[in-house]
Amino acid sequence: MEYRRAKVAGGTYFFTVVTEKRQKILCLPKNVSLLRDAFGYVMQKHPFIIDAIVILPDHLHCIWTLPENDHDFSTRWRLIKSYFSRKCENIVPENISLYRQKKKQRAVWQHRFWEHLIRDEIDFKNHIEYIHYNPVKHGLVTAPKDWEYSSFHRAVRQGIYDMMWGAGEEIIFDDDIGNE
Repeated sequence: MEYRRAKVAGGTYFFTVVTEKRQKILCLPKNVSLLRDAFGYVMQKHPFIIDAIVILPDHLHCIWTLPENDHDFSTRWRLIKSYFSRKCENIVPENISLYRQKKKQRAVWQHRFWEHLIRDEIDFKNHIEYIHYNPVKHGLVTAPKDWEYSSFHRAVRQGIYDMMWGAGEEIIFDDDIGNE
C-alpha cells in the first residue's frame, strides 16, 4: 500500500516525529540545542512558522504553517533529521540495524513521521493543547508549566494560557487528536 500525504500549499500541519527504537536522547540539553540549530538551519532556506512544539525524550510534536505557495514539509523534515543525525553524538552503534549499516545511516530517527493537516480553528486549538499537555500525559511532569522544552511558555507570555493551565487536572483528548 502506498501512503499518501495531504499536501496543501500554505497549510498548517501537526507532526509527530519519533526516535529510532524510542531512544531517549532528545531532552539531553546538548541535543535540544542541536535540534534548535537544525530547525534554524533549515528555516533559513525553507521558511515555515512553528506554531507550537514540545520535545520529549523519545519524540516530538509540533505544528507548522508553511508559506502560502509551498507544501513541501517532507524536504524540511528530511533536512532537519539529517542535520541532527550527522552531528548527534549519543547514538550507540549496536542499536544500528544491518540495513542502516549497509546504507551508512545512523539510527537516530524512525524513517517516517506522522502528519495531520489541520482542518480549522478548533482542530488547531485541540492539537496545540495536545502538544502542551503531552509531557503531563507521559508522566514527565504534573503541569505543562514544568516542562522546559515546550512552546507552552511562549503561549503564556502571549496571553493564550494562564500559567496554571493543565495543572492538577487530567485532560482527555479525542482519539483523532495527536498520534504517537
